Amino acid sequence: MKPGIHPSYGTVVFRDKAADFAFLTRSTMTSDRTVVWEDGNTYPVVDVEISSASHPFYTGTARVLDTAGRVERFERRYGRGAAR
Repeated sequence: MKPGIHPSYGTVVFRDKAADFAFLTRSTMTSDRTVVWEDGNTYPVVDVEISSASHPFYTGTARVLDTAGRVERFERRYGRGAAR
């Protein structure tokens, strides 16, 4: 890699306040805010809107769409051969 053109890659805490969940990882993102992590060190913290702890797909609260009903409604409205 060329020196001086890449952002610094450091340890950052990503925090999902809605789910009260945080994880420590490495990233190029930075923040002015800091948090003291479980190991006693202080790291920059980035607040996120959604994470695996609050996303419906990962929590099991995702809704199943009625795709069969949508296809039937389309066929009733436009006929079976409308897409051809």
